[in-house]
Amino acid sequence: MTDQLIVQPLTRDAFAPFGQVIETGGRAAKSINQGHTARFGDLADLDVTSENGVPTLSIFRSNPLPWPLALHQMERHLLGSQAFIPLNGRNWLVVVAPPGDFDRAQIRAFWATGQQGVNFTAGTWHHFSLALDAVSDFLVIDRSGTGVDCEEVKLEPPMIIETLS
Repeated sequence: MTDQLIVQPLTRDAFAPFGQVIETGGRAAKSINQGHTARFGDLADLDVTSENGVPTLSIFRSNPLPWPLALHQMERHLLGSQAFIPLNGRNWLVVVAPPGDFDRAQIRAFWATGQQGVNFTAGTWHHFSLALDAVSDFLVIDRSGTGVDCEEVKLEPPMIIETLS
């Protein structure tokens, strides 16, 4: 028997136990560049310097998985945060569980718009980025350096997402 996840909209309040939602909506902007640019600053609490870590900027290209989605594993990064910002404007899924001992009963699924990114706080359990309808690129800011940073758990049985509604 498998567990089924219900997908909910990604909001700042609902996602707060796992990190920050990266978006401009509802945020104050500072006018820069002689008024030609609005800067939305401090959108996430990046934390990547533990154990001599350094920030790294990458692009992850994610292939959509077949429906219904069967999630087989979760991972976490103990030494730093990890931010994902969609580059193609496509909607995507975010699947998380709170930091600490893994508890599959605490897994949550969020539907993110193509204008929303997320920053997972260090230790937050998450699934890899889940593109929906097409191959999607994500700008990723995370930690590079020494030390064992990634821990994975297998989901036995898998968690299932059958629909977005």
